[in-house]
Amino acid sequence: MNTTLKSIATPVAAGAFFISAITGILIFFDLEIGAVEPVHKWLSWLLLGGIALHMLSHWNSFSGYFSKKPALAVIGVALAVSGGAMLPVFGEEEEGEKRNAKAAVYALESTSLETVAQVVKSRPEELATRLKSAGISVDATSATITDIAKSNGKESSEVLGAILGEQGEQRD
Repeated sequence: MNTTLKSIATPVAAGAFFISAITGILIFFDLEIGAVEPVHKWLSWLLLGGIALHMLSHWNSFSGYFSKKPALAVIGVALAVSGGAMLPVFGEEEEGEKRNAKAAVYALESTSLETVAQVVKSRPEELATRLKSAGISVDATSATITDIAKSNGKESSEVLGAILGEQGEQRD
Protein backbone atom coordinates (compact mmCIF):
# COMPACT_ATOMS: atom_id res chain seq x y z
CA MET A 1 0.00 0.00 0.00
CA ASN A 2 1.11 3.54 -0.62
CA THR A 3 3.42 4.81 2.17
CA THR A 4 1.83 8.28 1.96
CA LEU A 5 -1.55 6.72 2.78
CA LYS A 6 0.00 4.83 5.71
CA SER A 7 1.61 8.00 7.02
CA ILE A 8 -1.70 9.89 6.89
CA ALA A 9 -4.26 7.21 7.84
CA THR A 10 -3.09 6.56 11.40
CA PRO A 11 -2.74 10.23 12.45
CA VAL A 12 -6.17 11.04 10.94
CA ALA A 13 -7.76 8.10 12.76
CA ALA A 14 -6.01 8.96 16.03
CA GLY A 15 -6.84 12.67 15.85
CA ALA A 16 -10.47 12.00 15.00
CA PHE A 17 -10.64 9.43 17.80
CA PHE A 18 -9.45 12.00 20.35
CA ILE A 19 -11.98 14.56 19.10
CA SER A 20 -14.76 11.97 19.24
CA ALA A 21 -13.71 10.67 22.66
CA ILE A 22 -13.42 14.10 24.29
CA THR A 23 -16.67 15.46 22.84
CA GLY A 24 -18.43 12.17 23.63
CA ILE A 25 -17.36 12.39 27.29
CA LEU A 26 -18.54 16.01 27.46
CA ILE A 27 -21.92 15.03 25.98
CA PHE A 28 -22.19 12.10 28.40
CA PHE A 29 -21.83 14.50 31.33
CA ASP A 30 -24.25 17.04 29.72
CA LEU A 31 -21.48 19.58 29.18
CA GLU A 32 -22.65 20.49 25.69
CA ILE A 33 -20.98 23.89 25.56
CA GLY A 34 -20.05 25.70 22.38
CA ALA A 35 -20.01 23.45 19.34
CA VAL A 36 -19.45 20.18 21.25
CA GLU A 37 -22.47 18.32 19.85
CA PRO A 38 -22.11 19.30 16.17
CA VAL A 39 -18.35 18.70 16.31
CA HIS A 40 -18.99 15.25 17.81
CA LYS A 41 -21.63 14.37 15.22
CA TRP A 42 -19.88 15.69 12.13
CA LEU A 43 -16.29 14.86 12.92
CA SER A 44 -17.32 11.29 13.72
CA TRP A 45 -17.37 10.97 9.92
CA LEU A 46 -13.68 11.91 9.97
CA LEU A 47 -13.10 9.10 12.47
CA LEU A 48 -14.96 6.67 10.22
CA GLY A 49 -12.91 7.76 7.21
CA GLY A 50 -9.65 7.65 9.16
CA ILE A 51 -10.36 4.14 10.42
CA ALA A 52 -11.31 2.99 6.92
CA LEU A 53 -8.07 4.41 5.50
CA HIS A 54 -6.09 2.86 8.37
CA MET A 55 -7.69 -0.54 7.74
CA LEU A 56 -6.98 -0.29 4.01
CA SER A 57 -3.37 0.72 4.53
CA HIS A 58 -2.85 -2.21 6.92
CA TRP A 59 -5.13 -4.69 5.15
CA ASN A 60 -2.76 -7.66 5.33
CA SER A 61 -2.44 -7.36 9.10
CA PHE A 62 -6.13 -6.58 9.57
CA SER A 63 -7.38 -9.46 7.42
CA GLY A 64 -5.28 -11.84 9.49
CA TYR A 65 -7.64 -11.23 12.40
CA PHE A 66 -10.45 -12.94 10.52
CA SER A 67 -8.74 -16.29 11.07
CA LYS A 68 -8.34 -15.85 14.85
CA LYS A 69 -11.27 -16.84 17.09
CA PRO A 70 -10.65 -14.25 19.85
CA ALA A 71 -10.52 -11.42 17.30
CA LEU A 72 -13.67 -12.70 15.59
CA ALA A 73 -15.40 -12.83 18.98
CA VAL A 74 -14.50 -9.18 19.70
CA ILE A 75 -15.66 -8.11 16.23
CA GLY A 76 -18.88 -10.12 16.64
CA VAL A 77 -19.63 -8.61 20.06
CA ALA A 78 -18.99 -5.10 18.68
CA LEU A 79 -21.42 -5.73 15.80
CA ALA A 80 -24.02 -7.21 18.17
CA VAL A 81 -23.79 -4.23 20.54
CA SER A 82 -24.05 -1.82 17.59
CA GLY A 83 -27.12 -3.62 16.25
CA GLY A 84 -28.70 -3.91 19.69
CA ALA A 85 -28.23 -0.21 20.35
CA MET A 86 -30.65 0.52 17.51
CA LEU A 87 -33.49 -1.50 19.02
CA PRO A 88 -36.31 0.70 20.31
CA VAL A 89 -36.52 -1.23 23.60
CA PHE A 90 -33.55 0.65 25.04
CA GLY A 91 -34.92 4.19 25.10
CA GLU A 92 -37.02 6.90 23.62
CA GLU A 93 -36.79 7.48 19.90
CA GLU A 94 -37.69 11.12 20.26
CA GLU A 95 -35.47 13.88 21.48
CA GLY A 96 -35.80 16.87 23.72
CA GLU A 97 -39.07 18.73 23.46
CA LYS A 98 -41.04 15.80 22.03
CA ARG A 99 -39.92 13.52 24.86
CA ASN A 100 -40.67 16.23 27.44
CA ALA A 101 -44.11 16.85 25.96
CA LYS A 102 -44.89 13.13 26.05
CA ALA A 103 -43.79 12.93 29.68
CA ALA A 104 -46.09 15.86 30.54
CA VAL A 105 -49.04 14.21 28.76
CA TYR A 106 -48.42 10.89 30.54
CA ALA A 107 -48.26 12.73 33.86
CA LEU A 108 -51.57 14.50 33.19
CA GLU A 109 -53.25 11.28 32.03
CA SER A 110 -52.37 9.54 35.27
CA THR A 111 -53.63 12.33 37.54
CA SER A 112 -57.10 13.29 38.70
CA LEU A 113 -59.41 15.73 37.00
CA GLU A 114 -59.04 17.87 40.14
CA THR A 115 -55.27 18.13 39.61
CA VAL A 116 -55.67 18.84 35.89
CA ALA A 117 -58.08 21.62 36.86
CA GLN A 118 -55.37 23.19 39.01
CA VAL A 119 -52.88 22.93 36.15
CA VAL A 120 -55.22 24.68 33.68
CA LYS A 121 -56.39 27.18 36.34
CA SER A 122 -59.97 26.05 36.34
CA ARG A 123 -62.39 24.34 38.70
CA PRO A 124 -62.93 20.56 38.47
CA GLU A 125 -66.68 21.09 38.03
CA GLU A 126 -66.07 23.36 35.03
CA LEU A 127 -63.88 20.71 33.41
CA ALA A 128 -66.51 18.04 34.12
CA THR A 129 -69.12 20.25 32.43
CA ARG A 130 -66.79 20.85 29.48
CA LEU A 131 -66.22 17.10 29.13
CA LYS A 132 -69.97 16.43 29.37
CA SER A 133 -70.59 18.86 26.50
CA ALA A 134 -68.02 16.85 24.51
CA GLY A 135 -69.97 13.65 25.23
CA ILE A 136 -67.66 12.43 28.00
CA SER A 137 -69.25 11.65 31.34
CA VAL A 138 -67.39 12.16 34.61
CA ASP A 139 -68.54 10.11 37.60
CA ALA A 140 -66.16 11.76 40.06
CA THR A 141 -63.70 14.64 39.74
CA SER A 142 -61.23 12.54 41.76
CA ALA A 143 -61.05 10.03 38.86
CA THR A 144 -57.91 10.05 36.72
CA ILE A 145 -58.01 11.12 33.09
CA THR A 146 -57.17 7.51 32.15
CA ASP A 147 -60.10 6.19 34.20
CA ILE A 148 -62.49 8.76 32.72
CA ALA A 149 -61.34 7.77 29.24
CA LYS A 150 -61.77 4.05 29.91
CA SER A 151 -65.27 4.46 31.34
CA ASN A 152 -66.25 6.39 28.19
CA GLY A 153 -64.54 4.04 25.71
CA LYS A 154 -62.12 6.74 24.64
CA GLU A 155 -58.38 7.35 24.59
CA SER A 156 -56.84 9.47 27.34
CA SER A 157 -55.56 11.86 24.69
CA GLU A 158 -59.17 12.51 23.57
CA VAL A 159 -60.19 13.45 27.10
CA LEU A 160 -57.17 15.74 27.51
CA GLY A 161 -57.87 17.21 24.09
CA ALA A 162 -61.42 18.04 25.13
CA ILE A 163 -60.05 19.81 28.21
CA LEU A 164 -57.01 21.51 26.76
CA GLY A 165 -58.49 22.36 23.36
CA GLU A 166 -61.16 24.50 24.97
CA GLN A 167 -58.63 25.94 27.40
CA GLY A 168 -56.34 26.99 24.54
CA GLU A 169 -59.23 28.65 22.68
CA GLN A 170 -60.19 30.65 25.80
CA ARG A 171 -56.64 32.08 26.05
CA ASP A 172 -56.54 33.34 22.46
